[in-house]
Amino acid sequence: MDAYFLEHGHGESADLGIARMRVVVPQARTDGTLGIAEFRGSEGAWTVPHVHRHMEESFYVLEGTFDFTCGGRTLRADQGDFLLVPRGTPHVMAAGPGGGALLVVFTPGGLEGMFLELGGLPGNSITDPAVRAEIASRYDSVPV
Repeated sequence: MDAYFLEHGHGESADLGIARMRVVVPQARTDGTLGIAEFRGSEGAWTVPHVHRHMEESFYVLEGTFDFTCGGRTLRADQGDFLLVPRGTPHVMAAGPGGGALLVVFTPGGLEGMFLELGGLPGNSITDPAVRAEIASRYDSVPV
């Protein structure tokens, strides 16, 4: 496999309402081993409480402050902080005042596909809980 290089501002992206996601490394480049995405968005909850049964999710704070509730514990993460959420651990996150940016690693990869699919939905479908749950179920993202 050849080295992979992605220039700043390039890569598939999706508008998710409160945040925008850009795929930095798609799972196809790593034979599914991992996927990496950058998220940038405004203040507020970026996810509903959920769990991944078959993957770890790691968060590196690029900008801003985030509150993560992970396994019943609330953590405040600032720029430069890192959080690894083990598979099977319920978690949720919210960006603090002014919003922020995260680099997120999915191990194994694939979850970036869910965000691309959600970003491709028409109109307000992205906020429809039934639509989101159906799509999320295909990507090992289960609301709790």
